[in-house]
Amino acid sequence: MNTLFPIFVKAEKLRILIVGGGYVGLEKLTAVLANSPQAHVTLVAPEIRSEIPELAQQHPNVTLVQKLYHPDFLEGFDLVIVGTNDKAVNRQVQVDCKARHILVNVADTPDLCDFYLSSVVKKGDLKIAISTNGKSPTFAKRFREVLEEILPDSLQETLDNLTAIRNQLKGDFVQKMEKLNEITKVLR
Repeated sequence: MNTLFPIFVKAEKLRILIVGGGYVGLEKLTAVLANSPQAHVTLVAPEIRSEIPELAQQHPNVTLVQKLYHPDFLEGFDLVIVGTNDKAVNRQVQVDCKARHILVNVADTPDLCDFYLSSVVKKGDLKIAISTNGKSPTFAKRFREVLEEILPDSLQETLDNLTAIRNQLKGDFVQKMEKLNEITKVLR
């Protein structure tokens, strides 16, 4: 049973640390920036793939630190994503994060994760996160592709119209919710 509690965080209001500068570090940095282009991200690694500085140049809130991981790097961070090819380093970062009450994700190691990164479908302002409870990121990716294909691009227009309607509604919260529920029944 999947007991994960899904949330959407305002990543641009957090300080995010990514430990690892290889393919996985690039993948995680790309995912964060694709969803939150203004996110404040620091990436730490002794070696950094050439694509990472290229990506960082496009995002002024990304800082690259080409050094070995040290626990002092965790100071001031809210969220940590780990993706090195050294299991001992990955484990040490997780232990250091737990000691500081920082949420951590260790790529491909569900037992060490406080949270999982989801596969995300985006259609304008609509965002759907897909989780397999850490069991199969590949399935989540394929399911995302299916949803992206079948959801119409016109969803943004629908969302904009519903916002305009909501802003014009009179009455208390319950009355507004009842009216919006009635209007959106066609989505069933």
